[in-house]
Amino acid sequence: MAKKRRRYTSEFKAKVAMEALMEQRTIQELSVQYALHPNLISKWKKELHKRASELFSENKKPAESDTQSTGNLHKQIGRLQVENEWLTKSLSR
Repeated sequence: MAKKRRRYTSEFKAKVAMEALMEQRTIQELSVQYALHPNLISKWKKELHKRASELFSENKKPAESDTQSTGNLHKQIGRLQVENEWLTKSLSR
């Protein structure tokens, strides 16, 4: 029977990669602590090191999911305002 593939959150990956970058413990020690393969930790460490400069770039574009969620929130606010106005008119009669 095949073993299910584990999925890790981005927060967990960042935590492990930051610990690897700080070099207070070896990658082997981290792999034992978190039950991960050392190659995976090295991969996350390289990715963090490579993409760290993107965090401070000034030409950031909002993520597509951010703009979609903002649009959905605006729709919901509009819908709630209409419902609120309808309820106040109904109750005032």
